[in-house]
Amino acid sequence: MEKLFEGEYRLMEVLWDSGPINSTRLVELCRERLGWNKSTTYTVLRRLKQKGAVRHEAATVTPLLTRQEALRAQGEEVVERAGGLPLFLTAFLSGRRLTAQEAEDLKRLIDEKMGDG
Repeated sequence: MEKLFEGEYRLMEVLWDSGPINSTRLVELCRERLGWNKSTTYTVLRRLKQKGAVRHEAATVTPLLTRQEALRAQGEEVVERAGGLPLFLTAFLSGRRLTAQEAEDLKRLIDEKMGDG
């Protein structure tokens, strides 16, 4: 999946909240939530369709990319730019204290990803 740009991600958020939706209703929601006109909505929708993130058939727009898939791709890009997961976490957590619950959740996640949980 190609990277989603800001406008594409914003339209996907509308779709994730709405599920399969009539394209006319999508234009209305984008006007209400994003301040977009019909032309902008259809331009961004066309780019998302070209990327395989949505299906637009019979006036119905269906998200094919899940929110989790998009977040994972964005996260991977940020970690890569940071130079790896340890460097990213060091930068992300610097100057911040974890709560006991956050630390426990992170430990559990690491154990699961290592195959120990």
